[in-house]
Amino acid sequence: MDAITEKTIDIEAVLRGKMGKKARWVPGFVVSWLKRIAHEDQCNEFLWSARDLKGTPWLEACLQFLDTKVEVEGMENLPAKDDGRLYTFVSNHPMGGIDGVALGSIIGRHYDDRFRYLVNDLLMNLPGLAPLCIPINKTGKQSRSFPAMVEAGFQSDYHMLMFPAGLCSRRRQGEIRDLPWKKTFVTKSVQYQRDVVPIHFGGRNSNFFYRLSNFSDRYIKKVNVAMLFLVDEMFKNTGNTFPVKIGKPIPWQTFTDKSKTPAEWAEYVKEQAYKL
Repeated sequence: MDAITEKTIDIEAVLRGKMGKKARWVPGFVVSWLKRIAHEDQCNEFLWSARDLKGTPWLEACLQFLDTKVEVEGMENLPAKDDGRLYTFVSNHPMGGIDGVALGSIIGRHYDDRFRYLVNDLLMNLPGLAPLCIPINKTGKQSRSFPAMVEAGFQSDYHMLMFPAGLCSRRRQGEIRDLPWKKTFVTKSVQYQRDVVPIHFGGRNSNFFYRLSNFSDRYIKKVNVAMLFLVDEMFKNTGNTFPVKIGKPIPWQTFTDKSKTPAEWAEYVKEQAYKL
């Protein structure tokens, strides 16, 4: 996608692209339902209104469009932008949408856009967001180059903002928490001597989403059906204010202690985030 048009998101065009001539057999009510779930009209309204924005200003415009605010505690824990060092910022991922936008706006404003997300490659279709992203496609043909993409991010002159769980939080035994955090941020932060800054984002999706995600995780493992509803979940949270707590940087040398494996250190940082 090279440019924003008044209908950048076009569900019918996506179906034609995926299904070819068979798309005509998709019932009209299914197409209408997909458009509603994807909030096609509202998303296109925002993308058109923000078509001249990129990076952090685009993220801030997104929050404004959704009438979403954050209350940040611990801004003093963000290292100075001129200290000459690079950092890895890691957070829980309770919502899968607004949390990423909001944290990016905080980090981006503080560091003058000098950060990068590791994101699903679908989000590269948003021109305003794309400059801040290192794309990941864990399920498609690019999956073999995933390590190379991570390497490129940590080798860069940008701070990294990561959600180590990979997927957004699930509700298990009545508690909403991330799945286990992957160890990549630990091993790469040690390799490139980046201190790690834990962050906790307070928020949640709907009960419907948690029921659907648990069903999908258990019975439809190859397809993340719940992901289809993340845009809808984002709009359900319109008008809300979310608490964000930023912890003190954890020196990278901490993770060289062999008393824990990298995976155990990842879980340690996760617990530090949840204690904030």
